[in-house]
Amino acid sequence: MEAVIKKMLVLAAIAGLLFSGCAKKEVQWKPGVPMDREKLKVGVIHVSNPLEENSGYAYAHEQGIAMMRRELGLSEDQIIRKINIDDADQAQAESAMRDCIAAGAQVIIATSWGFMETCEKLATEFPTVIFAHASGYKSNGANFTNYFGRIYQARYLSGIAAGLKTRTNKIGYVAAMGKDSSEVTGGINAFALGVEKVNPAARIFVRLTYSWFDPMGEMDAARSLIAAGCDVIAQHCDTSNPQIEAAVSGVWGIGYNTDMGVDAPEAVITSVLWNWGVYYTALVRSVLDGSFSAGPYLGGLSDGMVDISPLSAIAAPGTEEIIAEERQRMVKGTFDVFEGVLETNDIPRRRIGEAGKRLADSEILGGINWYYRTVVEE
Repeated sequence: MEAVIKKMLVLAAIAGLLFSGCAKKEVQWKPGVPMDREKLKVGVIHVSNPLEENSGYAYAHEQGIAMMRRELGLSEDQIIRKINIDDADQAQAESAMRDCIAAGAQVIIATSWGFMETCEKLATEFPTVIFAHASGYKSNGANFTNYFGRIYQARYLSGIAAGLKTRTNKIGYVAAMGKDSSEVTGGINAFALGVEKVNPAARIFVRLTYSWFDPMGEMDAARSLIAAGCDVIAQHCDTSNPQIEAAVSGVWGIGYNTDMGVDAPEAVITSVLWNWGVYYTALVRSVLDGSFSAGPYLGGLSDGMVDISPLSAIAAPGTEEIIAEERQRMVKGTFDVFEGVLETNDIPRRRIGEAGKRLADSEILGGINWYYRTVVEE
């Protein structure tokens, strides 16, 4: 009997060794510890399908991922993409992120505002996974961070191009959200200030879609603005439909996210650009070398995180020179878009800011719930 028991124990030990040898060892991120480049996996949560697009919001993020891969020498199979994830659907977002983690991702890049709460929740549950969230404000100082850029700087420059080009002095702006979104409203105001720099008589007419991604709504908003006499169409929305409508109607446009001159070369003067690869490269490099910090990231013109595309041939004469001068002032820090006293479009008008002072980034990105005096709400 004793011999049988010993034999069973030996067999159990052998089985245990075999099982442990076959079991998959998860590679986990640990603070301050470098990571093997070949074992890193990055999950990316997209709101649409950038693999079927050639412009727009998700495509801009995917271009950033591609830049990061090239810079750091990662293979395609180290990227786990989840596409067409509705950022308003928390259950779908959570399922997508969990799938990435189950597939071995140590980094989750969540590309839209609506993913913020899900990132916060899962960061607590998975302390060995890094969650990086675009455009939000939450972080936990450990494995959950946020990132964005001073897109208002590029908006201001694009406003100069629009202000010099318009003939009707009516410039349309297709906006995803209203004044409760500082991201959108701050961009509209920065654009308006750029327009006013070169054309004080021009006005900015805003139409809302109430959605970040609404191809038909964006098209309809552009059409209504053009019908109202706007001869330049700017936008803060995901697709190039407003620019395509501008081309169809024989007017001009200012694109967003990527160079939308690809879709409407006869209409687009320039586009406001996100170069997300600047951050994605820095983020993943910090994970690889063990220097990752959960502190928020805010880029701008100076580091190339935001910019405008090269001016097209349809830009008004003198546009390039004025933009170059204003760009240089911002990069040097001698000028900021939101400085001095600014008047709102309210009746009676309110005054924002102080002479000789600039609004803080926190105010610009989270506290602008007013329109500048040259903006008309439609």
